[in-house]
Amino acid sequence: MAGGFGGGAAITGRAEQYEGRITGYFILACIVGSFGGSLFGYDLGVSSGVTAMDDFLIKFFPDVYARKRAHLHETDYCKYDNQVLTLFTSSLYFAGLVSTFGASYVTKRRGRRASIMVGAVSFFVGGAINAGAINIAMLIIGRVLLGVGIGFGNQAVPLYLSEIAPYKIRGAVNQLFQLTTCLGILVADVINYFTDKIHPWGWRLSLGLAMGPATAIFVGALFLPETPNSLVERGQLEEARRVLEKVRGTHKVDAEFEDLKEASEAARAVKGTFRNLLAVRNRPQLIIGALGIPAFQQLSGMNSILFYSPVIFQSLGFGNSAALYSSIITGSMLVVGALVSMVIVDRLGRRFLFIEAGIQMISSMVVVAVILALKFGHGEELSKGVGTVLVVAICLFVVSYGWSWGPLGWLVPSELFPLEMRSAGQSIVVCVNLFWTAAVAQCFLAAMCHLRWGVFILFAALIVVMSIFIVLLLPETKQVPIEEIWLLFDKHWYWKRIVRKDPKYQGHQHEMAAAGVKSGPLDV
Repeated sequence: MAGGFGGGAAITGRAEQYEGRITGYFILACIVGSFGGSLFGYDLGVSSGVTAMDDFLIKFFPDVYARKRAHLHETDYCKYDNQVLTLFTSSLYFAGLVSTFGASYVTKRRGRRASIMVGAVSFFVGGAINAGAINIAMLIIGRVLLGVGIGFGNQAVPLYLSEIAPYKIRGAVNQLFQLTTCLGILVADVINYFTDKIHPWGWRLSLGLAMGPATAIFVGALFLPETPNSLVERGQLEEARRVLEKVRGTHKVDAEFEDLKEASEAARAVKGTFRNLLAVRNRPQLIIGALGIPAFQQLSGMNSILFYSPVIFQSLGFGNSAALYSSIITGSMLVVGALVSMVIVDRLGRRFLFIEAGIQMISSMVVVAVILALKFGHGEELSKGVGTVLVVAICLFVVSYGWSWGPLGWLVPSELFPLEMRSAGQSIVVCVNLFWTAAVAQCFLAAMCHLRWGVFILFAALIVVMSIFIVLLLPETKQVPIEEIWLLFDKHWYWKRIVRKDPKYQGHQHEMAAAGVKSGPLDV
C-alpha cells in the first residue's frame, strides 16, 4: 500500500495463516465483556437526568432550584451555573482518572477479567451509596466509588475485546463497548423520564438502578474466559492455547499462537513499561493513542451534551418532561450511530468515519450557534419551530459522533499499543480521557453561561483541529492483526521519520527480516 497521509503497511507476516470461525463461546465472551460499557453509559445518562429533577435539586441544591423556577419557561444560559452541582457530575471522572493506574497493575498481573470484576463491585457499592444519600458528602463519596468502577472497566474492556477478536472483525467487536455504552445512556434516559414523575424519591431509584448492570457484569464475568494474550503474558501457555482453540473453534491456531508468544517475549524484555511509552519508537502510539484521540474525544463537546442534555434543553426553554424526552431522542441517535459504525468500520475504515463525521459535527455545531445567536436571548421563549431545528441539529451531531469519535475513541487506542505496553498504554488512554471528561464537565455550564452561543463555536473549532490531526497523523488500521499494527508506522509519511531514529526499532526490523516476516516495501 502506498504511503501518504493514511498509508498503512502491506502486512504480510503470519496473519494470512490465522484460522478459526465465529463460535458461540466467542460470542458469549464478547457480549458479557462488552457490557462493561453499560456502566459508563448508564452513569452518563442517569446523572444528566437527575441533575434536572426538581426533587433532587430541592434536597441538595435549593439555590439552583429557585433560579430554575424563576426562569421556568424562559431561556437563560445561566440557570444551572453552580460549581457544586457540576462537581456531582465531574467527581466521578476525577476518581476514575486516579484509579486507572491501579487498574493497569491489576489488568497486567491478574488479567483483564479481574479488572472488569473489580470495576463491577465498586460500581455496585457506589450506586447503593448514591441511592441512599442524605447529604452532598454521601453523593460525592458514591460518585467517587462509581468513578473507580469506571476507571477499571474502561481500562480493561476495550483491551479485552480487541485481544479476543479475530483481526478481520476486531473493529466491529471492539465497538460492542461503545454500543453498550450508548444503550446504557438510552436506558438511563428512559428511566429518568419515568422516575421524574415519582415524587419525592424518583431520583433515588434512578441512581440506585446502577446496581443492576453492575451485578449482571460481575456474575457474567465469572464465566468469561481470560484473553489468550493475557494468559501468555502471565506465562500460562497451555491455558492460553486451550482458550485460543476454544474461542477460535479450531485446533489449527499455531500461527496466531506463535505471534502471541513472540509478542509476550518482547514484552518481558521491556522494563518500565510506562517509561517506555516515551521511547522514540513508541512516539506514534503516545501522541495518537495515549494523548491525542482520548483528549479530542472529550473536547468534541459530546459528553457535555450527554451530561447536561436535559439541562441544556431546559435552559433553552423546554419544559422538564420535554427536556427529558429530548434526551431520549438524542440517546436513541447515539445507539443508531453505534450500530452503523459496527457495520461499516471494518469496511470503510477508521479514517473515513473520523473525517466524514468531523464535517457533519462541525456543520451541526455551527447551525446550533447561529440559531442561538439570532433567536436566543434572556427572557425570551423559543418558538416550537426553532426548538425543533435545535433538536434536529443536536441529533445530527450526536449520530455522527456515535459512528466516529464515540466508538473509535476507544477502538483505535486499544489497537495501537504493542503487548508490552498495552496495559500501561490503555491506562494513559483512560486517564487522559477521564481528565478531559471531568474538566469539560466541570466547566461546561459556566462556559455556557459566559460564552452563551459561543461555546458551540468553540466546540466546532476544536473539531476542525481534531479532524486535521486525524488526516495528517493516523494510519488506517482496519483488518491489520493487532500484533502487527506497529508496522504501519514504518510506512506512514511522517511517523517513519521518527520511529526509524530509534536503534531498538531498527534492531527489531532486522530480527523480523531474519525471521522472514515482511512489512512491505519501505516508503523512503
